[in-house]
Amino acid sequence: MIYITQLIYVKEGQEKIFDEFEDVAIPLIGKYNGRLLFRVRPKEDSFIETWIDKPYEIHLVEFDSEQDFKAFIIDEERRKFLYLKDQSIKSSVLYKGVKL
Repeated sequence: MIYITQLIYVKEGQEKIFDEFEDVAIPLIGKYNGRLLFRVRPKEDSFIETWIDKPYEIHLVEFDSEQDFKAFIIDEERRKFLYLKDQSIKSSVLYKGVKL
């Protein structure tokens, strides 16, 4: 089992475009033995302390294996909509780990 935590920084004014991409990408996670454990849009007062930019969204996803995650990334349906991701996301940080 692997866990993916992603901090997503969306370009101002591109939130609806980002949601369009997520509407395609998130349902595909299950196709590759993955589960979206949570998707959070933290509010300004949710942060107690921070040394980095505050993300627009935070995702925690688990996949049964590294191969499942890699298959999700190259999924042909998802790839058709990457232009929406490119248009709407300023940057993202992905942390990959295992449950201890």
